[in-house]
Amino acid sequence: MAANNLLMISLAVLLLALIGPSRATDFEVGADDGWIVPPAGQADTYNEWASKNRFLLGDSVHFKYKKDSVMVVTEEEYNKCASAHPIFFSNNGDTEVHLDHPGLFYFISGVTGHCERGQKMAIKVIGPNAPPPAPPAPQQPSGAAPAAVGSAVAVAVAAMLLPVILRDV
Repeated sequence: MAANNLLMISLAVLLLALIGPSRATDFEVGADDGWIVPPAGQADTYNEWASKNRFLLGDSVHFKYKKDSVMVVTEEEYNKCASAHPIFFSNNGDTEVHLDHPGLFYFISGVTGHCERGQKMAIKVIGPNAPPPAPPAPQQPSGAAPAAVGSAVAVAVAAMLLPVILRDV
């Protein structure tokens, strides 16, 4: 019985180690191009990029730009592409915004006309109690399990084992 308990505890510890702590991500807005006015006909560039990413509480977004600015604004100001009193303003060319609360963040350029031409972005930050993301479309060779599935299985197994371990202790 004691060997069985030791095995169960070791397995639970191993599974928890595989899950590991979550780490914050620093997202580079605009990748190599940086924070610029999108080309004509591509006004949704930044929102399309944002929709392909999962922003979690504690992550940050990093803007690199020249002769421009970044403002965090309200939804109303985002829709109007104007703000007299932004929540946050920076024009130093290298701005990092820490995503410190769940919910929506609205970003616009502070240069006249840039926001209207598509230099704006809305992102949704997910808090700790958010549901897990939908599984991605299968893109791996058959037989390969995605990492997210492995983590979910590890959590499920650990959740099942914990009551057994505690009951037998």
